[in-house]
Parts: sequence; structure tokens; C-alpha cells
Amino acid sequence: MTEPVTQEAAPTEAATQQFRSQVGHISRQSGVFFAGTIVSAALGYLFKIYLARTLGAEALGIYALGMTLIAFVGIFNSLGLPQSAVRFVAIYEAERKFKQLHALLWRGAVLLLAVNLAAGSLLLAAGRWIAVRFYHSPTLVPYLPLFALIMLFGAMTGFYRQVLAGYRDLKLRTLIVNFVGAPFNMLLAIVLISMGLGLRGYLVAQVGSALVVCILLIAAVRHFTPPAARFSAQPGSYPERRVWSFSVSMLGVSVLELLMAQVDKVAIGFFRNPRELGVYSMAAALVVYIPLILTSVNQIFAPIIAHLHTRGEHALLSRLFQNLTKWVTGLTLPVVLVVIVFSRPLMRLFGPDFAAGSPILVIGALGQLVNCGVGSVGYMLLMSGNEKRLLRALTGMAAVMVVLSVTLVPRQGILGAAIAASVTTAGINIWNLIEVRRTLGLSPYNRSYLKLLLPAVASIAIVLAIRDYSALFPHEWLAIAVALLVAYAVFVSLFVISGLDSDDRLIASAIWSRLSGAVGGGVKA
Repeated sequence: MTEPVTQEAAPTEAATQQFRSQVGHISRQSGVFFAGTIVSAALGYLFKIYLARTLGAEALGIYALGMTLIAFVGIFNSLGLPQSAVRFVAIYEAERKFKQLHALLWRGAVLLLAVNLAAGSLLLAAGRWIAVRFYHSPTLVPYLPLFALIMLFGAMTGFYRQVLAGYRDLKLRTLIVNFVGAPFNMLLAIVLISMGLGLRGYLVAQVGSALVVCILLIAAVRHFTPPAARFSAQPGSYPERRVWSFSVSMLGVSVLELLMAQVDKVAIGFFRNPRELGVYSMAAALVVYIPLILTSVNQIFAPIIAHLHTRGEHALLSRLFQNLTKWVTGLTLPVVLVVIVFSRPLMRLFGPDFAAGSPILVIGALGQLVNCGVGSVGYMLLMSGNEKRLLRALTGMAAVMVVLSVTLVPRQGILGAAIAASVTTAGINIWNLIEVRRTLGLSPYNRSYLKLLLPAVASIAIVLAIRDYSALFPHEWLAIAVALLVAYAVFVSLFVISGLDSDDRLIASAIWSRLSGAVGGGVKA
């Protein structure tokens, strides 16, 4: 085990230059991803309000049940290839192994297509029995063919999205997925639903937008792929054995993550009813937006972890890990505060039937705060060759999730499901944090975290004050928006006033450069 690396020693000029370079690269790529995700999240939130008010809780519950079928019937449909693509596309491109790159991109895709066609057939064959006998929801049966198509295109787009990540280009991927696919899906769904197609219209829109995104992603991948590795009708080799070995581990990770993501919804569907599941699903969908900053950082930090660990640059890796985790935690805190304090008004925006989901937001936000507070611990294990330790942690917490869901949901309903999900989220991240400390000798924490205390306390006070005077606002959503903006303004201002160290200034400069560049580009446009 390597010894813990801290920031006590003054970094050399060369180390600082490396740190500055890595921070700049992370901010550029993750910034684009974050911007696209924010746009999609904002539009998605409004779209969810439209769906909730138009389709109602029961129809959304049917949709959630169908998505759990996709998740479990297609549990092996990715073959672990998307995660392998991130790693091996970059390796093959750097080593100019075009034959192996061709095999991964095109033979791997053909295998993925074949597996998903088989999984779709299984969904159609077994889905009827599950819908009627297990979920007691025969109204789900007519929608099964559309869910099968969603599963198929979802697997293919997921693969090519990760291929673009392997090429270290998040900009084009974000443009296709967030600025083309998401708005097209929403617009088409609104048109079809307004024509009286209801839930069927929503599903058809998802299939249509997924097809468009898949075609655009394939075209983008072809653009980045060297000519010698592009698709051709000539026979080629199959992916290497080491690709499949890594894919098996990734498949195990995906299966366990899927289990933890779906078992709470399955328990509600089995023990309760579609209406409760509809409320729970909308609250859970909001909770997913909380760690957007962490998700954006992870998209580009993951390959950097692998690169630095392979080269033995542990001091730089530790420095990035600590500073990125601190900034992710700090920039997530205002969102968590607003979600917790305004949980009921947030859920009321979907309609009066959804107000009962406010405790789900509170509990889920606390779990995500732990998730962001430990940083990229899962990727630290995964990209450093410690995927077996990650699998062990996931296996243990998956068992906890199942036990808690089966125990709590029959008695406490969606509240019990939220507790099970939040405990699992916190547990897996704390477990991974311990494993990172034990195996890599790295910790995300240092004394500079104390500077977050004053901004956090002040943000709590201002958010509570705005809640107490929310009656002065003509609309609840306006009070929520003001609370979020003011919370961020107070937090960032006090954080800066408390004194930024040299690393903080580098990160702040990189963030400001991205923001000013985005504003300047918008003005020029």
C-alpha cells in the first residue's frame, strides 16, 4: 500500500504546471458536459411537470414499471462493452492498433445488437406474465413492444456515447445527446400526446429520438475514427481477450448498480400500487439531478485517473482528487439545501397528487450529499485496476438494499423505499472511500475543507429566511429560483472572502474562464 499523499509539502513549479494543465482540461470538457446537462435538466424538469399534469401519476407509474422490465430483462444487454470502450478506444488510438480498434467498434457493436434483439424477444415473451402476475398491471402489456425498442436503441446509443468519451470528446457528444436528442424527444412527445396518444405517444417519441441520436452518434464516431479502423464490409477480427475480461468486470458492476437502482421501484410495484410508484419516480428523478457537478467531473476525470496512476504520478493524482472533491462538495451544497428546504413546493409543481413525495426528496438529497462529499471514489478504484474491490463493495450494499426494500416498503411505502435507497447510496460511497484509503493511500480531505463551514452555515440561514418569506412571491417556483441563486451567491462570496489557496485560485480561474467564455460566445452569437 502506498503512503498517503498530502498537500503539506509545497508543490514544485513543474507540479503546479501539471496541475494547472489537468484542471484546465477537466474544466473545458466537464464544463461543456455540465452546460448540456443543465440545459437538459431545466427542460426535463419542465417536461416532467407537463407529463405529470397531462398523463397523471398512474400512467407514469405504468411507465416506471415498464422501465424496470427493460432494466431487468436487459440486465446483460450491454455486455460491459460501453465501459470497456472508454478505456480501450483511447489505448488503441494511442498505440495505433487500428485492427483491434475496428474489432471493438464494429464487431463489438454487431454482438451488442444481436444480444439486444434476443433480450427484446425475451421481454415480449416474459413481460406479459410479469406485468399481469407480478405487478398486477395488465395495462402494461400493450406497451411492451415499445419498451423493447427503447431498450435496443438505449444499448446502442450507450455504447457509442462511451466510444466518444474514449476519444476524449465530450463536446460533440453533448451536442448530440443534450442539445439535439433531448429537445427532439420532448417536442415530439408533446405533439403526440396533444394528439390524444397519451402514454403511447410518449413512448413513441422516446423511440424516435433514440433512433435519431443513434444515427448521429455513429456518424460522429466514424468522423473521429482513423480511416484504417472505420467500418467496412471486409471481415475483421473480434475484440481482444483483455477487452472481454475487463467487460466481464464492468458487467458485474453494471448488474449490481442496476439492482440497487431498480429494487426500490420493484418493491413498490409489488407491495404497493402504480400510483405510489408514479409519485416516487418523479421524486427520484429530481434527486438524480443533484450530483450533476460530480457526474460532469467524472466524465473526464476517469481517464485522467487511469493515466496518472499508470505513470505513478500519485502526488498529482492526490492533489486533483482533494481539490476536485472539495469544489464538487461546495458547489453541490446550495442545491441540496434548496431541495431539502423547498421539498414540498418542488413536488407540488408536478400537481397536488405529488406533494406526498416531498420526504423522498429530503432523504434522497442527504444520500446524494454523501455521494458528492466523497468525490470520485468509485472511479478511483475502477481506473486504478481495483475493480474487484469495487465489485465487493457493490455486492455487499446490493444485499443491504434488497433487505431494506423488502423490509421497509410493505410497512412504510415510498418512504421506506427512499430510506433504503439513501442508505445504500451513502453506504457504497463510504465503503469505496475506505477502500481508496486502504489500497491507494489517498484521501480527498485536508484542512482546507474547514473553509466550507462559514459559507455553508450562511447559505442555510439565507435559504431558511427565503422560505419563511416565500408568501411574498407570486409563485412558488419563483421563490425556489431566488433561493437557489442567492444561496449560490452567498456561498461563493463567503468562500472567496475566506481566502483561496493557490490550488483554489487555479480552479476558480479555470471555472471563470469557462463561464466568461460561454457568456462571451453567447453575446457574439
